[in-house]
Amino acid sequence: MVAREAAAPAAVIPAITPWDIAACLILFVPFVWFGFGLAARLPSHIALPLALLSFYPVFALPRGIFDWHTFVDMGAIAVAACALAKRGYDWAALAVLGISVDLGFFKNAFPVAGLSSMPKLLFVDVGLYSYLVLRPLEGIGYDFRPRLADFRIGLREFALFTPIAIALGFALSFLHLHPIFAGPLWFAGAWLFTILFIGIPEELFFRGLMLNLLERRVGTRPAMLLSSALFGLAHFNKRASYFNWRYVILAAIAGFFYARAWRAERRVLASSITHATVDTVWSIWLR
Repeated sequence: MVAREAAAPAAVIPAITPWDIAACLILFVPFVWFGFGLAARLPSHIALPLALLSFYPVFALPRGIFDWHTFVDMGAIAVAACALAKRGYDWAALAVLGISVDLGFFKNAFPVAGLSSMPKLLFVDVGLYSYLVLRPLEGIGYDFRPRLADFRIGLREFALFTPIAIALGFALSFLHLHPIFAGPLWFAGAWLFTILFIGIPEELFFRGLMLNLLERRVGTRPAMLLSSALFGLAHFNKRASYFNWRYVILAAIAGFFYARAWRAERRVLASSITHATVDTVWSIWLR
């Protein structure tokens, strides 16, 4: 089965309903559950993540936009990724999950501003279940219990990356200064949203899983370089309808500093702090 992108009306439906919140909670609970070391309490079966698909009818049925193709295709991707991971086909499993998210197979099925990332959260949950329950992978570092070292390392790598990003970003006309005032609450809110829905999911995939697996095959430094390059390439279609080579270059360099942050103590939270701080500063003042 092939995931179909055009599964819902193109117009964005603005209002968020209690059903939307319930659908988000179905996906958010395991996302947080795994972050507190509770994976051992779950049974191991490749079909168990299908229970998470209940979020889709909860979201879509009240709006009258439920689509069977979307429902079945999301389930097929979830089961395929779990089956591949359980059998040790790690790169195939990561490809299935990563391509589904990066190319936005199901984005149009969620025509509500702010909720188009729900499929991304679904596949994050699938990845977590695959590598924390079905076939546990050591050293992922997915832990929501913060340490002071997470902030020290994360902000250190942000400080090291910033002068490179500013110099190269303006030279490539990728960055554009917006001298606006952002109060502490505004910045904190944007940062919290970014770390939860961008930083942690992407750092789990590219550092906790991809870099972790590459490191076992090719060594630390080559793995850091290769995973950073792939992270950059994953941004080829962001904010452009063409190959956005400027974004790819800056993201690849950023990815190296995110890799350094994760590698310091093998903690997803540390690299997520770097990632979220970079993205928040960029989105407010430099986009």
